[in-house]
Amino acid sequence: MDADLLLYLVVGVALAFDFTNGFHDTANVVATSISTRALRPRAAIALAAILNFVGAFLSLEVAATIASGIVEADAVSMSVIFAGLVGAIVWNLVTWWFGLPSSSSHALIGGVVGAVLASHGPSAVIGEGLLGKVIAPALVAPVLAFCVAGVAIIVAYRVVGRQRPGPVTRGFRLGQIVSGGLLALAHGTNDAQKTMGVITLALVAHGTLPAENPEVPMWVVVSAATAIALGTYSGGWRIIRTMGSRIIRMDAAQGFSAQGAGATVILAATHAGFPLSTTHVISGAVMGSGAAKRLSAVRWGVAGNIAIAWVLTLPMAGATGAVVYGFSSLFGGGVAGPIVVAVLLVIGLVALYVMRVRQDAVAAAEAT
Repeated sequence: MDADLLLYLVVGVALAFDFTNGFHDTANVVATSISTRALRPRAAIALAAILNFVGAFLSLEVAATIASGIVEADAVSMSVIFAGLVGAIVWNLVTWWFGLPSSSSHALIGGVVGAVLASHGPSAVIGEGLLGKVIAPALVAPVLAFCVAGVAIIVAYRVVGRQRPGPVTRGFRLGQIVSGGLLALAHGTNDAQKTMGVITLALVAHGTLPAENPEVPMWVVVSAATAIALGTYSGGWRIIRTMGSRIIRMDAAQGFSAQGAGATVILAATHAGFPLSTTHVISGAVMGSGAAKRLSAVRWGVAGNIAIAWVLTLPMAGATGAVVYGFSSLFGGGVAGPIVVAVLLVIGLVALYVMRVRQDAVAAAEAT
């Protein structure tokens, strides 16, 4: 009975993480379209939510990597998965509060790895998989997106340089609807699968699925796709402001180039089964589209703060996952510890919501 209750709790927390992934990473998909006025905010977010949902059904390669390629399957218990998820949620909320577009993907992987280290030690982590499928792509992807977006904007300016600005801007805004939709689809193919992989790990630990080559059940795919779509629709406005205007003041051509470059890199990584950070990719693409126009167009101080958040995400989420696992273990190996942590998490979320409402009320009063 305890095992079943713990499984339900883990699945619920996994879907809660998927929801936070959606509202945290909304900015990756819609900020450029909103900032260049290619789409109205709600229309952009609604389109992103729909295509995030659809994208989750297109591939399961990343889910397979999360389920079997980073930590040893026999070292993963439901308590470990629960602790890793809580670590990822906490880091997502911290970076959201400060408006930093950090990686939800790396928060999840870091949280799970940290909990595994706390429970079984370094031998339970597949170092080759962590390095080759997480850390190396994290270093390569934003640089690649930076270069692709830079080349794309230079080509775009060369092609339309002699045309009238009005028709050119309208054309690129229409193009942004297509490139933004492709980026949302790519985001769904990569990010929703991480939650699918974690739930699959939990089902293996519970004994519901075999440890060898487990297949992701369809109900897991549907629930993860729905959670990330709902999270996307709720919107992460703090991060949208950072991505849309604080890094660079972009025009429609830059927005189109950044979205197209980001979607291309993410879809290629998904095909290869790499759990890529969409945040790293689109941030790199935005910087590349600005720097190719002129280096001073990029606010490098803001970019530096984002880079610091990138570097901190894996270790900080890992440390949080390890602390949560240790705290849960104080209540024994059953379901009592995770229930206590879940109650504390809900209390913290309510407190955060109340603080946010008060801040919004003060801002509205000052505006009037």
